[in-house]
Amino acid sequence: MFRKIGLAMVIVVAGIFSTNAAFAEKWRFALEEVEGSVQDAYAQEFKKRIEKRSEGDISIDIYPHGALGTSPQLPELVRQNAIQLAFASPDHLASTIPEAGVFSLHFLFSDDEEINEQVLATTQARPLLEEAYQEQGLQPLSIISEGWAVWTANRAIETPEDMEGFKMRTMSSPIAQEAYRAYGAVPEPLVQAELRSGLQSGQIEGQASTASTIEEMNLYERQSHLVQARPAPVVTTLVAAQDFLAQLPEERRAMIDDVTDDMRSFIFDRQAELNQQRLEAIEENSDIEMSTLTEEQRQAFREKSLPVRDVYIEQAGERGKKILETLDKELRAAQGKDDSGNEDDSADSTKTEAASSPS
Repeated sequence: MFRKIGLAMVIVVAGIFSTNAAFAEKWRFALEEVEGSVQDAYAQEFKKRIEKRSEGDISIDIYPHGALGTSPQLPELVRQNAIQLAFASPDHLASTIPEAGVFSLHFLFSDDEEINEQVLATTQARPLLEEAYQEQGLQPLSIISEGWAVWTANRAIETPEDMEGFKMRTMSSPIAQEAYRAYGAVPEPLVQAELRSGLQSGQIEGQASTASTIEEMNLYERQSHLVQARPAPVVTTLVAAQDFLAQLPEERRAMIDDVTDDMRSFIFDRQAELNQQRLEAIEENSDIEMSTLTEEQRQAFREKSLPVRDVYIEQAGERGKKILETLDKELRAAQGKDDSGNEDDSADSTKTEAASSPS
């Protein structure tokens, strides 16, 4: 008798758990990158935190690069609610959201990654960017730097003249293409899945990605030179559909905001760690020639890049102009620079006084 009751209890309990699992809300989270990448590290941590905070009421499935579509296709899948969350690179989004092209501009951001993270987290340009995204049915949940763009090439690159006629892979963003056209290169838009074949066939002669992506996709095997020029951080945005967010209970929307805010320090540290590890792996496992541009060499590229800001304003309009001006002002202030780009002595004095003042 007791054995039968015990067996019945096991069946009932198992049924309860299977029912709970069956009724857990499923969210799909699509990545632009492969397993083990910076985006994957973010998604896995996000999944862990959301599932814990929701006490199992939400279950998140993560889909790496190519599992559900290419990078340019993911925003449309989000809008259709085929997936609930995705990384959407401004280097692709700027084709339909020109304002997002601000993140494709070269030599806008600080050389100090901590300053860039601070500005991305607190920028007053965010409401303007959200407005632009929302017009396309998307809501940016977070703006994330994945680390510096690193150039790989089949030749040494030290000056803009070295890029003359150089077939450089870019993403679909018009500003991403203009950034390299300014150096004299020939932009070749390719999705990430075509990178290796493009390098092998000679369709492209070089590309720009984080060190993490270069190692994960073995791109260094197809190139002779790796150049750390630090033209710009590789920025991505975590997006969801406005319709999806609108139907969520208020507490769940607040939970998403809390988690994305709390994860900023996590992903900042993790991307730095991954990029350093992958750069060391490239150095250990290949004979690729690695170089770092001097400040004088970078200045030559910087000067060539400045006219692209006017192109951005032409494409992104008045709202884009305000976004660029806001980011530029915030970045200068965070670096203690005046409007001409020189060190602001008064800002340094203020910092010194603040540091020496008793708390």
